Amino acid sequence: QVQLVESGGGLVQAGGSLRLSCVASRVVASINSMGWYRQSPGKERELVSRITRSGTTYSAESVKGRFTISRDNAKNTVYLQMNSLNPEDTAVYYCYAVSGGREYWGQGTQVTVSS
Repeated sequence: QVQLVESGGGLVQAGGSLRLSCVASRVVASINSMGWYRQSPGKERELVSRITRSGTTYSAESVKGRFTISRDNAKNTVYLQMNSLNPEDTAVYYCYAVSGGREYWGQGTQVTVSS
């Protein structure tokens, strides 16, 4: 079992930055993959960024160069640094983890970018 707790969402103006945090109940270095999805009204949930146990990262084309995923093993935390935000980034952001063949999800945190 892995419990995930997100924080860091909020309201920001276009061009601004936010950092999301996801604290896991287990050592993140032992989790196969962790990352962030997002979902906005009327759209499917989409993968934003992920980081594997080996440290390999992936980011969607829409956020490359603006978002950075990182991991702090000592704090069991994965971060998503989001820069140059635009209104299209408005969504609920969900932290997820894959471990032992199972998926785990956080409760989501709202990010709203005003123009």
